[in-house]
Amino acid sequence: MRREPVAAAPPAYHEDMGDNSGLSHDEQYSTAVSVEDFRSNIAEVEQRIAAAAKRAGRDRYEIELLPVSKTVPQERIRAAAAAGCHKLGENKVQEAHRKSEEMADLDIDWAVIGHLQSNKAKFVAQFAAEFQALDRIKVARALDRRLQSEGRSLDVYVQVNTSAEDSKFGMPPEELSGFLRQLREFDTLKVQGLMTLAIFSSDVERVRPCFQMLRELRDRARDTDPELIGPGHLSMGMSGDFEVAIEEGANCVRVGQAIFGRRSVPDSHYWPENG
Repeated sequence: MRREPVAAAPPAYHEDMGDNSGLSHDEQYSTAVSVEDFRSNIAEVEQRIAAAAKRAGRDRYEIELLPVSKTVPQERIRAAAAAGCHKLGENKVQEAHRKSEEMADLDIDWAVIGHLQSNKAKFVAQFAAEFQALDRIKVARALDRRLQSEGRSLDVYVQVNTSAEDSKFGMPPEELSGFLRQLREFDTLKVQGLMTLAIFSSDVERVRPCFQMLRELRDRARDTDPELIGPGHLSMGMSGDFEVAIEEGANCVRVGQAIFGRRSVPDSHYWPENG
C-alpha cells in the first residue's frame, strides 16, 4: 500500500539552514521515546526536507520520508507509529520479519533496505511492501519464485554502488543497463527506480557526486528505455546527507537517527568513511 510522505504541521523554511546542515556525522541526535518526542523529531526533519526542496526549486511532496527503525525496540516503534510513521525501513530482513510479526496489529508497511541473501528471499516475499537493495539476478530469481508462491508482486529499487567503495553493496554503474533488461523476465518485481549509499563523509564535495551519478544513470535509462526504470524514483540520502540528496533529485530519503535518535552502533560502523 502506498502512502503520502510522513508529515507533521506544514513545515517552515529557515533561511539559516545551509547546504551542510545535515552533514555532521558527530551530531548528537536526541533519542525519541515518547509519541511527542517522535512528533518533534519528525517535524524537525520535515523542516529540513522542505528547506532543501525549496533550494532545489522542487515540490516537497515529490519526496518520501522513510523512517529507518533498524535496532530500535518494539516499544519505541509503537510510539513512532502513534506519531504517524506507517512505513518503516529495516536493514536486516530477519529483524524486519520478526518486527512485522510482533507488531502485526499496527498499520505498518515494511521496506527492506539492506543487502539480501537469496536464501532469505522467502521472508521478504512473505511480509515486505518494498525491497530497496536489489543488485543480483540470483536474488531477483529467488524473490520472483517466492512471490509467485505467495501470489503477489513487490516494488523494488535497484541498488547501484556510486562510491566505488568495497564496503558498499550495489552493482557497478556500468552493469546497470544490462541488469535492468534482465529484470524484464520477472513479472512479480515492479521496478520503482534506483537506490544508492553515498560515501560516508562530512565533505559535501565528496558526497554530492554519488547522488549526481545516480540521477544521471536514471536519466540515461529513461532515454534508452523508460519502461525498464518504472517511475524512475531515486532513493538516496540518510540522516547526515539527505538534504544534499534532495538537491540532487532524491524522491525517497531514508532517515534513521534524526528521527529515532543516535544508535549504539552508528552508520559509520556499517559504511566507514573512505580516505
